[in-house]
Amino acid sequence: MPMPSLARNAGDLGALLAPLRDHPSSSAVFCDIDGTLAPIVERAADARVPGETSELLGSLARRYALVGCLSGRRAVEARELTGCDDLVYIGNHGFERLFPGESEASLDPALHGHEDAAAAFVEHLGLSELERAGLRLEDKGPIMALHWRGADDEEAAEARAREIAMQAVERNLVAHWGRKVLEIRPAVELNKGTALAELLEVRRIANALYGGDDRTDVDAFRKLKDMRATGDLAAVACIGIASPEGPREVGEEADALVDGPGGFVSVLRLLE
Repeated sequence: MPMPSLARNAGDLGALLAPLRDHPSSSAVFCDIDGTLAPIVERAADARVPGETSELLGSLARRYALVGCLSGRRAVEARELTGCDDLVYIGNHGFERLFPGESEASLDPALHGHEDAAAAFVEHLGLSELERAGLRLEDKGPIMALHWRGADDEEAAEARAREIAMQAVERNLVAHWGRKVLEIRPAVELNKGTALAELLEVRRIANALYGGDDRTDVDAFRKLKDMRATGDLAAVACIGIASPEGPREVGEEADALVDGPGGFVSVLRLLE
């Protein structure tokens, strides 16, 4: 099989993946969804994970100790989008967990008492005012997301989002920026990295791969490298997905950088 198209490779990809391929029973394969498995689209509801990618993930789940997706979407929505029931889904950037066989996601206990903080703040702003500003609200339970991709005036919508972010911080909330989206989060220490680390420790995983394309995925890259440095993981492969909108931190922190979702799927095929 030909090697994936690499925008930058910090080492030999075959050597990077060898510990996982050689020891699948103690290895985990995780990745983001939007921009990693599914191309970025104007409206999140229109995103699709190709059927062959879903089948590939299912095949890997039968071979490896743990396979799953970490997404900014709610966990149930992430599973519906991916189309594979055999994976572990960590939703809302680490706030939710959904395991195979479960119909509902569970919230991380750290959210207790903070579940409605972001919703109350956004309700105070007023939905009609947000719409006039070109901001589209996505209710994600403990997280509220404001999108402006496709707005009539994206620059003006982003400027209003920055004002809202400052107001959120003043009210002890967290403002997190993504690709043309502002997320208002409760002030708890949870992210993709902390959620992934907890799961790997519980399952006693020795080797782990993570693929992602955005700032939230950098949290996972850094946490996996910390775990390798402390001896909690033997081998780590951080695969960045290159894109025109992607933050430079992805390329800086990744062990290898591939071109788009197609390039990442090629990496997954090397794990079969």
